[in-house]
Amino acid sequence: MIFKTKNKILKIIALAAILPLLGLGCKGSGTISRESLAPVALNYWRVFDEPDDFSEIINAFRAQYPHINITVKKIRIEEYEQSLLRALAEGNGPDIVSLHNTWLRQYKETLTPLPASITLPFTVVGSNNKTTTTLRTNPTLTLRELRNNFVDVAVDDSVIDGKIYGLPLSLDTLVLYYNRTLLNQANIPAPPATWTDFKDAVKTLTLQDRNGGIVQAGVAMGTSRNINRAPDILAVLMMQNGTEMTAGSQAAFNVVPQNFKDKSVVPGRDALTFYTDFASPAKEVYTWNEKMPESLNAFTSQKSAFLFGYAYHLPFIRSLAPGLDLGIAKLPQISAGSKPVNFANYWIESVTKQSKYQNEAWAFVEFAAKADNVKSFLSKAQKPTALRALIAEQRQDDTLVTFADEVLTAQSWYRGLKPAQAEEAIRVMIDQVARGEQTSEEAINLAAQKVSETMK
Repeated sequence: MIFKTKNKILKIIALAAILPLLGLGCKGSGTISRESLAPVALNYWRVFDEPDDFSEIINAFRAQYPHINITVKKIRIEEYEQSLLRALAEGNGPDIVSLHNTWLRQYKETLTPLPASITLPFTVVGSNNKTTTTLRTNPTLTLRELRNNFVDVAVDDSVIDGKIYGLPLSLDTLVLYYNRTLLNQANIPAPPATWTDFKDAVKTLTLQDRNGGIVQAGVAMGTSRNINRAPDILAVLMMQNGTEMTAGSQAAFNVVPQNFKDKSVVPGRDALTFYTDFASPAKEVYTWNEKMPESLNAFTSQKSAFLFGYAYHLPFIRSLAPGLDLGIAKLPQISAGSKPVNFANYWIESVTKQSKYQNEAWAFVEFAAKADNVKSFLSKAQKPTALRALIAEQRQDDTLVTFADEVLTAQSWYRGLKPAQAEEAIRVMIDQVARGEQTSEEAINLAAQKVSETMK
């Protein structure tokens, strides 16, 4: 009897010694099974950025969740969407996926929204270097916190039907790149802040030969096929001019907004005319045509003084033209006193329904998007922030200051469930007007009809 009692006491003592190692019995913790601590491998697909850009975030995350490993796979933008669609169709898609902000609704049915809370084993290293693992249930980001933490356009694009479907790590905006040398030679002391000043600068900077051929363009503007992100440039012109891009499930950029008193003014149509005038030989601002080289190449070869582009263009510009005296200016606005409107182009990180580890995947996305954690990525990748808390800090960065100044006023627009088709409709519209095949009114009405079809 004494022997049996002694055995029971020894078992109790042994169990008591094991409990702290598992985190059992700690306040607020739950039971941890061996299955909970089994290794988890998350596959994360992205474009543009190098896997090393995430090394610090991943190391910090694994310090808290050592059983979770994240592999970042970079895929060329030309192959990305087809590779993703094929992988999802075959049932072997990534756990975490980076989606363009215009794609999120298109992929909604393949994604899982952020849950209200996440329960995972959490590891803490104490002052004596002892690790303690407890099962923690943490509430996730609420809609109110999302709006308080992120800039407005990121909130608008990330929330669908009241649920958070993704979080951005950065947010790019359209800026005006300029060649300081060419502006100096033309006696232009500063980049234009308004579109009126912009037109004057383009007229001064444009050089033609005796046959009317363009030797030096003021800007790559007016056509679509040889201009990088032409639909974005036109869209922000429309928005600045007061255009309502959509109304419900219909494109509305071809009609007079309800708040306009003058019903003869169609701001979208006028913006289209303004844009295509730069490719019209009959206009004073003629500076570009379909025979010109691609806009990025024209700028880096100093055949164009201005280029509309994003932060992601900066490495290409510097690599193609290392000796270029490059300037970065804010996007021109309608007038000096007008409400600024800028344009957002960025990627949102989300979790697929196919993932076997949705809690772990969302835990990483939420962790990576926090201000203290995302800093290392933004610094390595030289990306503008999507977080309000980091704007002031990026305004001190000579490279990122212009982008940081624009993120609070950046906007986007919903291009339907087939955004690629919507963009093609915009490009066709531009070309038809630039070639004189249709009037601005005819072309914009047809484009609006085509875009509306992508929203059904």
